[in-house]
Amino acid sequence: MEGDPRMTEDRSQTSNEPGAETFAAAMLAARLSGPLGITVNPPGERRPAPVLTAAQAAVQADRAAGALIGAACGDALGVPYEFGRPLGEDEVPEMHGGGLGPYAPGEYSDDTQMQVVIAQVAASGLALDSEQAQRRIAEGFIAWLAGGASDVGVQTRAVLASARKAGGDPLAAIRDAARGVHERTRRSAGNGSLMRTGVVGLAFLDGGVEALHRTRDAARSISGLTHFDDLAADACVLWSVGVRQAVLHTTPGLWRFHGVRDAVFHLPAERRAQWTAWLDEAEAKPPHAFQPNGFVVTALQAAWSAIWHTKISPDDPEAHFRLALKAAVRAGDDTDTVAAIAGALLGAAWGRTAIPGEWQHAVHGWPGLNADGLADLTNRITLAGD
Repeated sequence: MEGDPRMTEDRSQTSNEPGAETFAAAMLAARLSGPLGITVNPPGERRPAPVLTAAQAAVQADRAAGALIGAACGDALGVPYEFGRPLGEDEVPEMHGGGLGPYAPGEYSDDTQMQVVIAQVAASGLALDSEQAQRRIAEGFIAWLAGGASDVGVQTRAVLASARKAGGDPLAAIRDAARGVHERTRRSAGNGSLMRTGVVGLAFLDGGVEALHRTRDAARSISGLTHFDDLAADACVLWSVGVRQAVLHTTPGLWRFHGVRDAVFHLPAERRAQWTAWLDEAEAKPPHAFQPNGFVVTALQAAWSAIWHTKISPDDPEAHFRLALKAAVRAGDDTDTVAAIAGALLGAAWGRTAIPGEWQHAVHGWPGLNADGLADLTNRITLAGD
């Protein structure tokens, strides 16, 4: 569930953490090669997408499922602790339910419910960067508020309620409502569009630079349906491109997450340095340093910090998913949203097979989906994009 505050203090510190420069240099070098080791095409040049082996296709399908199931598990894991007291060092996050729903154990909240709306449209075969798809998403969001929403962030509720009241073309109505909320409040950079953006990264897996640009454009447009502020759109670009690259990666360790850093170069030039500084700060501070995290920037920083600061064991690298997701919950404040954001990227990087079985067995939610139902959605999305 999103918060509303726009935080204005300068968060442009740089990282002094040992190894940060080495990691940054490695990620810069990784930009020279694209998915599956294929050199990235220069702008304007189009080449056929690489043909995957059966094994490569299976790995990508597992990672795509991991993105949506990972977000749902993070959401459900964070639900019991949302806006509660911080967890102690000896307390282990569990899917107890409760929260603001109240929710059943393992039930995900609005973070994943809204992502499911986007996933259903993508699974139908509509391209998420098209007006037709975005109209369907707008229509789905409005219907969700009327019939399925269990708890909704302040900003998102204001936009959707206004759009529903206006009637007419749902896409025009929701865009007008988002602009109106921004103009009235000047507070439209909540974390509510970032929490649902992971699935956008699955819509354009095939292709090189053109597909990446379509991911960027879809992320920005879909964010703007409810969040007019450019910072919210920027954050969605970073995370959606990061999810896409994580699904496609062939790199070891933390390098599998380098798509988030890469995506800074796909933001407007005037904000690239600031976003680089914000990511640097997340790598220099622990997740709990980014409170409150209802602001989209601090929500992204908390999630990125949890991923960055969780060590990857050479003996059990996939344990990084579980440990980093718990670290995201320990960030405190808007726990379900931060963990849902982190879970999408972690799941895309490590795949469904890295998600604990007990979490997959427990996770469920609107509109009657379990882990297998979420995986079916991602499978249909990737098939639609072929």
